[in-house]
Amino acid sequence: MRYPIHRGFLFAAAMLSSAHPSAAAGDYPTNAVADYVYACMKTNGETRQALEKCSCSIDVIASIIPYEHYVTAETFRRMSLTTGEASGLFRESAPAKAAGGELRRAQAEAEIRCF
Repeated sequence: MRYPIHRGFLFAAAMLSSAHPSAAAGDYPTNAVADYVYACMKTNGETRQALEKCSCSIDVIASIIPYEHYVTAETFRRMSLTTGEASGLFRESAPAKAAGGELRRAQAEAEIRCF
């Protein structure tokens, strides 16, 4: 089934793309960007303003850290949430701490610039 695209949507998309000309998240796969924005909006409210702030946030993060580092940090974060003895490795190891620190710094910068 095809869904018609509303002209207002196309105009808004064009305006947003021109509002953030860096297109930093262009190196991140679309599904990763969408996942981030979706989770961010769930946390910050499902409003147009939240969409703009969350989109800005992933753009800033993408401009600071390469996608491979983002995946590493997210993997360590998600694995640290598991239960069991091995989950400590995903929280306490030097690589986990380094990856998490890099992502937290990028998120802090995104918070300053976007929120």
